[in-house]
Amino acid sequence: MRNRLFWKFFLAYVLIGIASFILIATLGSKMVENSLVETYSRRLYREADQIAASQDAIYISDAEALEDIYDNLKALALYQNSQIWLISTEGRIRLNTSESFDPETSESLPDFDPLDLGSGYYTIGRFFDYFDHDVLSVMVPITSNLNIRGYVSIHMDMQDIYRDREALLSSFYMLFLLLFLIFFVVLVLVVIFIYNPLKKITRGAQEYASGNLGYTIPVRTGDEMGYLAQTLNYMSGELKRTDEYQRKFVANVSHDFRSPLTSIKGYVEAILDGTIPPEMQEKYLNIVLFETDRLNKLTRGMLDLNRMDNTGFYLEITSFDINGVIKKTAATFEGACTAKRISIELLLTAEPLYVSADIGKIQQVLYNLLDNAIKFSPNNSTIRVETTERHGKVFVSVKDNGMGIPRASLSKIWERFYKLDASRGKDRKGTGLGLAIVKEIINAHKQNINVISTEGTGTEFVFSLDRAKPPEASA
Repeated sequence: MRNRLFWKFFLAYVLIGIASFILIATLGSKMVENSLVETYSRRLYREADQIAASQDAIYISDAEALEDIYDNLKALALYQNSQIWLISTEGRIRLNTSESFDPETSESLPDFDPLDLGSGYYTIGRFFDYFDHDVLSVMVPITSNLNIRGYVSIHMDMQDIYRDREALLSSFYMLFLLLFLIFFVVLVLVVIFIYNPLKKITRGAQEYASGNLGYTIPVRTGDEMGYLAQTLNYMSGELKRTDEYQRKFVANVSHDFRSPLTSIKGYVEAILDGTIPPEMQEKYLNIVLFETDRLNKLTRGMLDLNRMDNTGFYLEITSFDINGVIKKTAATFEGACTAKRISIELLLTAEPLYVSADIGKIQQVLYNLLDNAIKFSPNNSTIRVETTERHGKVFVSVKDNGMGIPRASLSKIWERFYKLDASRGKDRKGTGLGLAIVKEIINAHKQNINVISTEGTGTEFVFSLDRAKPPEASA
């Protein structure tokens, strides 16, 4: 955009100003002139008609009568800045207010014919070539007993009308200049309140497009521009967080995939080239199998989360006994518990405890929580799983006596690929996706999961589910 928008505004402003001035100077001038002519001609005609209707004008052939009305007509002519004539039917000027009254020296108009003036009540011209310049003329007949005795003619110099026209146009020009200045102020305000913020927003969009997502658009107004800038700043923050997450995601995936692949490649090559003797190959093949299982688990977790992000959860809600699901899930860890001499203590309600949820997804939650607890529990320890019912909700608790989670890490454990530093060396099989999957599943059920942990003492996870009626009661 640069300055193109500003110059478009400025060019439009200048062109409108020039066009307006030309219209005022041409069309406006003609309109003002026509309006003045109409106004003055009506006034002059009205005065001429009043003079023609007076009894004194009837005696147009009487020099004494004309002399008696001369002063009055002269005063009226001076007031109107015009000339008042009394003309006989033969075209002799019997009285002219612009000259001294002298009945002996009256002038005659050559080729005088009232019909030549046309049907209009006024004419602009030289009035039968008497004047050497244009005048505005009106003429009214003087009648008596249906006979025309003469004419009253009033003339106004067109130069006077032109002067009035220019005076009015000068006022229009001043008004135009004032409006032009007002619109200039409006243009300045547009530049300040619209163009400059828009320029800053455009600069911000360019920065975002170039990858500088940390750029903040410096627009703090309370109007739409400010709201747009605020929205874009928020968008850039979200994009920055997304970008950081993607970078972290790629780094974690690369790390978690590269480590087992390197081990698998190394051990397989050592077996093939004979570096590892046959009697030791079983040991290292088990390590390869272990690393393969870790890769499979990581891939499965990533696919689950990707499916959750793209399509969300399809929950198949049914009513089932949560205690029975806990017992079956705990039984699958018998081998892992035996290896570490860990016991799982089930503190379940005496009666079946029915919940409304997706049984497959809840099994996955329980599996991940128990798997996590076994990983971080010391040998010869106990893991407690407890169910309780309060206020129409069922609460499931999984508690271990492991190393605990530092307070600073409690808010991060739900993040994808997040691992405690202490766990990286101790548990190489972890993917950092288990708790993220648990959180997503519980949120999909519109339930809550909380964690309570003390370093060196242990960790407890508690999640809620909706209580359901037993099948017998619902039937």
